[in-house]
Amino acid sequence: MIGLQPGQELGDHQVKEQAFVLVVEGTVRVDADGTSADAAAGTLLVFAPEERHAVSSESGARLLLVLAPWPAPGHYRGGGADAPRTGG
Repeated sequence: MIGLQPGQELGDHQVKEQAFVLVVEGTVRVDADGTSADAAAGTLLVFAPEERHAVSSESGARLLLVLAPWPAPGHYRGGGADAPRTGG
């Protein structure tokens, strides 16, 4: 669950996984693929892996975020401490 305070945004970004974002409360402005649209509570947004997008809210909003598959190939960079361990 992500809470956006009034005027807060998730700036331009992308993730390795497919992202499903449900607007649970409030209204958000979504920028993706060179277009902008407003999304009210009950709207399900779907972003393809590596798709650049930004989400902002003038009045505040609550979002439910699901990333799938988790983790996507390449999610962990460099095999750091947070990389999953394999058996063997």
